[in-house]
Amino acid sequence: MIEFKPTVTFDDFAKIDLRVAKVLAAEPHPNADRLLKLQIQIGEEQRQICAGIKQYYTPEEMVGKNIIVVANLAPRTIRGEVSNGMLLAATHKDGDEVRDVVLLAPGREVPPGSTVG
Repeated sequence: MIEFKPTVTFDDFAKIDLRVAKVLAAEPHPNADRLLKLQIQIGEEQRQICAGIKQYYTPEEMVGKNIIVVANLAPRTIRGEVSNGMLLAATHKDGDEVRDVVLLAPGREVPPGSTVG
């Protein structure tokens, strides 16, 4: 059975700024086995995010991809690197074991910075 998180109001959900971002560069996080450090472009702005996808994607696979990110998440330092956003991905689990992680992306090409909603 699927367990859902607590219900949020529409006003709470409307605060989340989902945007299309283009991955400009990617590399393994220097201090974490499961993280990749991504340089992304959202509109005219460039920023860094850290994502726990290293087991599922190589840095080379990530470069050039359009992904969906939470653009207004407060910055957070993860193992010494600032992460300024969060990418969205679907996680397929079998019990407690993660089987696959699939990045969420637009169905066709749109400019980085496009809104999602």
